[in-house]
Amino acid sequence: MSIKYRGETFSGYNKPKRTPDGPKKFAVLAKNGEQVKLVRFGDPNMSIKKDQPARKASYCARSGGIKGTGDKLSANYWSRKAWSC
Repeated sequence: MSIKYRGETFSGYNKPKRTPDGPKKFAVLAKNGEQVKLVRFGDPNMSIKKDQPARKASYCARSGGIKGTGDKLSANYWSRKAWSC
């Protein structure tokens, strides 16, 4: 099942994809109840190295206080999910 949204094709709702030419590293078509929103997150010019425990712990601690940790329509939610926080 592919979904077209604003000229982009997504494999489904709530499934992040890489955006090679986009302004951000990832994009996800987030659906929360009846709301649908295109959420972009991640700096395309940075490597995140989430396999290093010290970096992962630091990021998870730092991003936990930012608004939107439990809201599927926020970039912080998807970024923390990618890091497995």
